[in-house]
Amino acid sequence: MKVFTALYGLADAADRARELRDAGAHGVATFEGPHDVFAPLTLAATVGGLDLMTNVAIAFPRNPIHLAHQANDHQLLSGGRFMLGLGTQIRPQIEKRFGAQFDRPVARMTELIAALRAIFEAWNTGARLDFRGDYYRHTLMTPTFNPGPNPYGAPPIFVGALGPRLTRATAEHADGLLVMPFGSKRFLQTNTLPAVRAGLQASGRRPEDFTVIPEIIVSAGDTEEASAQAAAGTRRLLSFYGSTPAYRPVLAAHGWEDLQPELNAMSKQGRWQEMAGLIDDDIMHTIAACGTPKEIAAHIRDRLDGVSDTVFLYQAAPIGLSTLAELIDELK
Repeated sequence: MKVFTALYGLADAADRARELRDAGAHGVATFEGPHDVFAPLTLAATVGGLDLMTNVAIAFPRNPIHLAHQANDHQLLSGGRFMLGLGTQIRPQIEKRFGAQFDRPVARMTELIAALRAIFEAWNTGARLDFRGDYYRHTLMTPTFNPGPNPYGAPPIFVGALGPRLTRATAEHADGLLVMPFGSKRFLQTNTLPAVRAGLQASGRRPEDFTVIPEIIVSAGDTEEASAQAAAGTRRLLSFYGSTPAYRPVLAAHGWEDLQPELNAMSKQGRWQEMAGLIDDDIMHTIAACGTPKEIAAHIRDRLDGVSDTVFLYQAAPIGLSTLAELIDELK
């Protein structure tokens, strides 16, 4: 099994990427957070033997030309080891933090993928750029701004999705799906995969033409104290995710849907510590992979059996390198 893990930090990104590679990681990915999502990968591209991925770059505040240049440059810097992961985020973040438009997110994301493909085609084949959509319009590409053919080809496009409409659209139009970390084996089987199959059927593609990368929240520690801290952090993370209406279907798949509005109300009251107390062991061990490296690996293998040979280890806090290496060995 191939293992991706998170690349945190900025100035030390290359050193950290090297440590993660030496621990056995196949690839690293960055999140949108206090730093730009691409900058650490620019540094990590100097480290050989690692795939690189944005997980995810928030799409709508960025123009397709900006995204295409960033993706194309990282494909060049990494020697063809870059994957462009895109996400929609949620309406308040897009409208209030970025000051961008969020209406019809599925249609907008679908068109953005098409715009990226048109730009990559113009660069790689010399075809005239003539993309005209409802949200994006690209009809000019002069030699000054054209990087020309990429010797490694256009980077693959992945989309992070949870709901059925975006999941289906991703399977129909993108190269791969990033399965959101707040999930479970049951939700994957009963909600996600049927939408993937429907999207592939609509596009006339085979399952082997599409890559599914599930993200799984992992709770582990090098010591008993570290394990306890990791568990507490995981409960806080799950309560944060669970408070968001978009994730209610995951809870509903297990009969826990009433928890979502309760967590949401508490979040609006600023009762963050109390929220974590509502995440019992059953919820935690269903959504997250917890325990020793052997126990975590068993959870992941059971959840992904027949689904994917790649997993992204989502961590509430960075796992110690020795524990991470042991976990990767168990998965391999």
